[in-house]
Amino acid sequence: MCGFVGWLDFDRDLRTQRPVIDRMTDTMRNRGPDARGTWVGTHAALGHRRLAVVDVDGGAQPMAAEAGPDRLPVVLTYSGEIYNFRELRAELTQLGHRFTSRSDTEVLLRSYLQWGAGCVDRLNGMFAFGIWDSVREELVLARDRLGIKPLYYAPLAHGVLFASEPKGLMANPHFTPALDADALPILLNPRLAMPGETPLRGMREVKPGHVVRVDRCGCHEYPYWRLVSREHTQSLSETVATVRELLTDTVRRQLVADVPRAALLSGGLDSTVMAALAARELAMAEDGPLLTYSVQFTGEEHDFRPTALRPERDAPYAALAAKHLGTEHVEVTLDAADVADVVAATRDARDLPSLGQFDTSMYLMFAALRERSTVALSGEAADEVFGGYPWFHDPATVWRDTFPWLGDAPRLADCLNPDLRRALRPAELEADRYATLRGQVPRLPGEDKLNARMREVLYFSLHGPLAVLLDRKDRMSMAVGLEVRVPFCDHRLLEYVWNVPWDMKTADGKEKTLLRMAAADLVPDEVLNRPKSAYPAMHSPAYDRMVHDKVRTLLADPSSPLAPALDRQRVADLADQGPTMTHASTAHLLIPFVEVDVWMREHGLTLA
Repeated sequence: MCGFVGWLDFDRDLRTQRPVIDRMTDTMRNRGPDARGTWVGTHAALGHRRLAVVDVDGGAQPMAAEAGPDRLPVVLTYSGEIYNFRELRAELTQLGHRFTSRSDTEVLLRSYLQWGAGCVDRLNGMFAFGIWDSVREELVLARDRLGIKPLYYAPLAHGVLFASEPKGLMANPHFTPALDADALPILLNPRLAMPGETPLRGMREVKPGHVVRVDRCGCHEYPYWRLVSREHTQSLSETVATVRELLTDTVRRQLVADVPRAALLSGGLDSTVMAALAARELAMAEDGPLLTYSVQFTGEEHDFRPTALRPERDAPYAALAAKHLGTEHVEVTLDAADVADVVAATRDARDLPSLGQFDTSMYLMFAALRERSTVALSGEAADEVFGGYPWFHDPATVWRDTFPWLGDAPRLADCLNPDLRRALRPAELEADRYATLRGQVPRLPGEDKLNARMREVLYFSLHGPLAVLLDRKDRMSMAVGLEVRVPFCDHRLLEYVWNVPWDMKTADGKEKTLLRMAAADLVPDEVLNRPKSAYPAMHSPAYDRMVHDKVRTLLADPSSPLAPALDRQRVADLADQGPTMTHASTAHLLIPFVEVDVWMREHGLTLA
C-alpha cells in the first residue's frame, strides 16, 4: 500500500523538472512512510512513497523493466495489493519471465509486459497504478473494480497529471484548484457524485473498473469490468455453501502479508464474520491470536439515541464477539475533545471537506491500531453486496422514485439561496443522476418486478454510498500509514451474489440472509441475529452544541466563502429538525456546511 504521483508532458523535457516531481512525491509521505523513489524521463516522471507490506526488502518503486528491440523502459508506480500474485507469478514464470523479488509489484509489471493493459482482467485485488510505456509512448492508468484505491488525474494540453490524492496534483504549478457553483450539491452530499466526478474543475478520478490511456492524442477512458446479470440456478443450500467458500478463500488471500495484521470488530454481523474467518486462518497457521479493534465514545451509555440505521450501541456486542472468537481486543474510547483535535488532520488527508466525527473517530481508531499493526481487515461493503441497510427492507422507500439511500433525509442543497437554487435546480440534478444510474443497471430479461427493482436499489448503493465509505476508509487509514483490506469487495463475491434472487437474499425474513446462513457456525447467536447497526455515531451533547455553534458563526461571518450561497432561514429551520433514517442528529446533518466553508478557506476557493 502506497501513494504515487506522475506527470506526462509531450511538449516539455521533464528532466529539468525534478524539483517539481519531488514536491509532488513528498505530498504522499503519510501514505508511504517506509521508502521514497522517483523516475524521470524525457516526457514522463513518476514518484512513489512506499508502505512496505509484501517483500519488505524488495519491491521498491517506481519499478522499471526494458522492452522492445531498443530495450526502452516500461515503468510502474502502484498502490494496493494483488491477492492472486502468486498464481500470476507461476503463470508468468511458465511463459518465460524471470523475477528478482517476491513482490506483487514485480508481478504486476511483468503482467503488463505480457498482456498489456489487458492484464487488469487477471488481477484479484485492490489497486491503482500508472505505467509509462516508452515503447508505445503511452501512459496507462487503471483502478480496481470497486474503486477501493483512489487515483486522480488532470488532463493537460500535452499530457496529464495524476496522483493517489488531489494534493499530489495541487503540488504541480500547472494545476490550480478552482470551484464552480455547479459543484455545491456534491460537496454538500458526496454520495450524489457520479463515478469519476470531483468538485474541483479539471480534476477527475479514474472510474472504478476503468482504464485511462494517455498518448499524444489525449486521454481515452474505457471500462474493463461491469456487473453482468445472469440467471441463478443453484438452490439456497448450494448458494450458502458457495458464499462461505468464496468468503473463506477471500479472507485467506487477504491475510497474506509480511507485517503484523489486525481486524476491525464492531460486533456487527459483517465484521464478526470477517474476523472469525481471519481468526480461524491464523489459528490453523499457529499465528494467532487475532488482534481486533473497535471504537466507542465517552458517555455513550447515557447519550446514545437509537435510530433506524443505528438501533443499538456497538460496544457490548464487540466485547461479546471478541470473547467468542478469542481475539485480543482493544476498545478505542474517544470524547468530543479528541474528535475536535484531529479535524484538520482528516481534512488534510482528504484534500476535500471532512465528514466530521465519522472521519475523525476512524482516524483515531486507525492511529491506535497502527501502533501494533500495518495491515487490517474491515467489513465494508457487506451491506451493499448482501442487502443490509434499512432502506432495502422498507417498501415505501424501495418504491420511491429516487435514491433509496437518501431515505427521509432533507437535502442540504435545498438550503442554497434562491438565486442558486434557480440556477442549479438541485432537485432536477438529483433526478437526472438517479435516471442516469438507473439506465446503467444490468437487466435480466423476464425478471419479475420486485427482483428488477431490488437490482436497481442494490446498484444505487454500490455507487455513491459505497464510494464514500471506501474513500473514507482509504484516506483515514493511509493518513496514518495503515493498509486496510476489504474482503467483502472481492469482485468474485459481488458477481456471484449480484445474481442471487431477492427472495433468497431474504429467505429467513431478515436482512443479509445469505451471510447469516453462511456464518451460522462462526459467530455467537446474539451477533448472528443482531439488526443492522451502522458505524458508530457520536451522540455527545457537547459535540452537537459545537457543530450548531459553528454553523451559526459561519452564517454571521462576512468573510465566509460559503455563507453568501446559503439561505439563512432554511439552514436555521434545518437545524431544528430531529434525526432521520440516515442521520443520528442534526449535528451530523449540518456538518457539511462547516466543513465545506473551512475547506474553501484553506484552498482559497470562491464560487465561480
